[in-house]
Amino acid sequence: MVGNDNWINSYLDAILDAGKSSVGGDRPSLLLRERGHFSPARYFVEEVITGYDETDLYKTWLRANAMRSPQERNTRLENMTWRIWNLARKKKEFEKEEACRLLKRHPETGKTRIDTTADMSEDLFEGEKGEDAGDPSVAYGDSTTGSSPKTSSVDKLYIVLISLHGLVRGENMELGRDSDTGGQVKYVVEFAKALSSSPGVYRVDLLTRQIVAPNFDRSYGEPEEMLVSTTFKNSKHEKGENSGGYIIRIPFGPKDKYLAKEQMWPFIQDFVDGALSHILRMSKKIGEEIGCGHPVWPAVIHGHYASAGVAASLLSGALNLPMAFTGHFLGKDKLEGLLKQGRQSREQINMTYKIMRRIEAEELSLDASEIVIASTRQEIEEQWNLYDGFEVILARKLRARVKRGANCYGRYMPRMVIIPPGVEFGHIVHDFDVDGEEENHGPASEDPPIWSQIMRFFTNPRKPMILAVARPYPEKNITSLVKAFGECRPLRELANLTLIMGNREAISKMHNTSASVLTSVLTLIDEYDLYGQVAYPKHHKHSEVPDIYRLATRTKGAFVNVAYFEQFGVTLIEAAMNGLPVIATKNGAPVEINQVLNNGLLVDPHDQNAIADALYKLLSEKQLWSRCRENGLKNIHQFSWPEHCKNHLSRILTLGARSPAIGSKEERSNAPISGRKHIIVISVDSVNKEDLVRIIRNAIEAAHTENTPASTGFVLSTSLTISEICSLLVSAGMHPAGFDAFICNSGSSIYYPSYSGNTPTSSKVTHVIDQNHQSHIEYHWGGEGLRKYLVKWATSVVERKGRIERQMIFEDSEHSSAYCLAFKVVNPNHLPPLKELRKLMRIQSLRCNALYNHSATRLSVTPIHASRSQAIRYLFIRWGIELPNIVVLVGESGDSDYEELLGGLHRTIILKGDFNIPANRIHTVRRYPLQDVVALDSSNIIEVQGCTTDDIKSALQQIGVPTQ
Repeated sequence: MVGNDNWINSYLDAILDAGKSSVGGDRPSLLLRERGHFSPARYFVEEVITGYDETDLYKTWLRANAMRSPQERNTRLENMTWRIWNLARKKKEFEKEEACRLLKRHPETGKTRIDTTADMSEDLFEGEKGEDAGDPSVAYGDSTTGSSPKTSSVDKLYIVLISLHGLVRGENMELGRDSDTGGQVKYVVEFAKALSSSPGVYRVDLLTRQIVAPNFDRSYGEPEEMLVSTTFKNSKHEKGENSGGYIIRIPFGPKDKYLAKEQMWPFIQDFVDGALSHILRMSKKIGEEIGCGHPVWPAVIHGHYASAGVAASLLSGALNLPMAFTGHFLGKDKLEGLLKQGRQSREQINMTYKIMRRIEAEELSLDASEIVIASTRQEIEEQWNLYDGFEVILARKLRARVKRGANCYGRYMPRMVIIPPGVEFGHIVHDFDVDGEEENHGPASEDPPIWSQIMRFFTNPRKPMILAVARPYPEKNITSLVKAFGECRPLRELANLTLIMGNREAISKMHNTSASVLTSVLTLIDEYDLYGQVAYPKHHKHSEVPDIYRLATRTKGAFVNVAYFEQFGVTLIEAAMNGLPVIATKNGAPVEINQVLNNGLLVDPHDQNAIADALYKLLSEKQLWSRCRENGLKNIHQFSWPEHCKNHLSRILTLGARSPAIGSKEERSNAPISGRKHIIVISVDSVNKEDLVRIIRNAIEAAHTENTPASTGFVLSTSLTISEICSLLVSAGMHPAGFDAFICNSGSSIYYPSYSGNTPTSSKVTHVIDQNHQSHIEYHWGGEGLRKYLVKWATSVVERKGRIERQMIFEDSEHSSAYCLAFKVVNPNHLPPLKELRKLMRIQSLRCNALYNHSATRLSVTPIHASRSQAIRYLFIRWGIELPNIVVLVGESGDSDYEELLGGLHRTIILKGDFNIPANRIHTVRRYPLQDVVALDSSNIIEVQGCTTDDIKSALQQIGVPTQ
């Protein structure tokens, strides 16, 4: 009896603890609990009881106590009920405290969150008060442990990774050469190597940018590079078992110029089109090898960093494939850090880093992803929680409903999965004896050359070495480390300091920010007279980094990372792998890393005395040093690449099977596209109907030739409905049979002409919707739930004149369709910015596109993967016409999706002239300058003054479309 009472009490305490820690932030992740801190009671509460209502709990109690007397059972049940009631009350207090904390941190977003919660009470969770939908203990995502699918069930996966910036190659990586070639480059290359050697994976492609610029090695210009893995030695080398891992370099942007990540935004769509062609070819090739002739499509498209997230979302939508995303270093967190430094205004930061474009890209990645990979729980709760598209409590509520199969009313949030990065175990340190010498019973080996390059700085090289490996950026806080070392005489007498700050030729040739940090470091060395005690070598190879760690370990030194904030810190894992204890910042991921490894001390990076004291303590107390070293080596296997890949693959297996739906071979062969060599897409917006008809007529006359009248086809792409298009063409005396397809409703519908007679011109024409395209765009479409929220929102958009309020936006059922919700705008001069509407939709977890069209008199809301530019990619896949043979005609301006039509590998002709363009504010509320998202000087874009037949014919001839 006593034992059972103790179990009940511990069980209920676990419930209470789960409620506290899920909001408070001190709770260790599932990963940590299951690795040495597992609580059966808590596991039962979190994984078994969660999702049960009171009736289920009561039935469980009856079954568990069938042998007890009724009186004893009722007494115990009453006691348990009161404890649970008290728990529920406390949980509501925690939720309220969390909401207040968010409100103080971000007042505007916090208020909207509170409003959203109120809406949930009336709409999403109506009638569910007291159920687990509002229980913060319900997980918002997954950890790397628990009942996940086994990778043994994987069968020949093809996986695509995308990382666009930096210098990417498989061997001799030039880490630190510039600000873009650092930890992420190292991670994605090693990840691709390890993943390609994992059981069940057939091929991994890491897509990046091809670089043929001067002063860069020729290897960066090679279209393909095979990766050699050392992680899974001899595991999959049998012929035919797998194809391997490859770096695929896609050309985009200026051919002779290296682009920093901030300069890549205008060229993302060029990359997407090139990557799309590669994936189509490779899927067909793999299908011929292992798929019995059927294409083998990627199991997932995984974007790394914001720019690759945009690319992955567009590819995911075009191919109807699952998307995963890893943010690495998030834009909102960077923005907050830069603002706190006070060196630049928000406008200056945006000018330098294109930070608002980056943040929007991360929001879009949240919209399109099925899973988001985070390194730590802190990344989810403190960083992703800043974004409109993710909120911890709402995520838990939605996840609870999904588990029960309940209606979410169109709302969706991606799964957050915690998977710590892996490290290469090819250089694990040897054991050391008490004197610090390596145990080696074979012939003595020479010291690595990098050792002498470092030790030449020291007067006494035998002292313990404090090692820091970080690029010279202000946020890495290297100057505080030097100050802490310089101002603590006992520490200076005890140890040396080594600073590995990337590679450099001359400080004068470095970026201003890095040069400033290095100059400050050298100034401090001189100020504290640290000559002979601090090493700062100019060069090192990537392959020498393990030797640098080993040198610090041999001297019984320590690794230090005192960044103001550390997203993850792979260097901490590398140090542990080499038997080196650590001193790390208490801000960010090192907290969770240290909970797993237990191999060092955490410090406040703003407190120089704390840094010095921690270093002195670790280096002077030999038992502490030995214990930290042993703990690190004992626990480091939890961060191995095999473990990392296993966790990734187990998540991939949970994704729903999706693939391009482009119709049967017979459907495609019967399409009117057969025989076409070029396609002209007419996408001229914001002109009156008379000018649009004139442009259509002139384009057809310009392109049709006497010798090959059927070699060029036409597609009309517009925000009009199919009935509006037919009415327009018929009233102008034009036959719909002259078009191969109609992209309608801002890209949410594609129709094809269908003929009932012998020839198109003599037949009655009907229009058949492409159902396969509908299956591409229906991904997490909000449907009726979205419509209801938009109708409610529209009533709040009013124009005030004195005390009179007039509603400005009304539902337009006549022009709506299954995947396009239309609203009429009464006064275009009072448009609410689209970014405000997108923000509201994301806060509500309603994933959609919103755009103004019809000269800002109509608002259209479509699925996240529906757009006119994506519809063109869909037709490219379905019809097989090369993208450079597709020509898009646009005007000087257009609907709010105008810029999306300009980018990519297709050709674009901008028609300029004296059109009757109604005044509108569509582009005065654009989120970014046009040049930040489109390369207007691209050779694929041609401007023509006028829209006559001769004007269009001249432009077509320039880009190689036959017109004579």
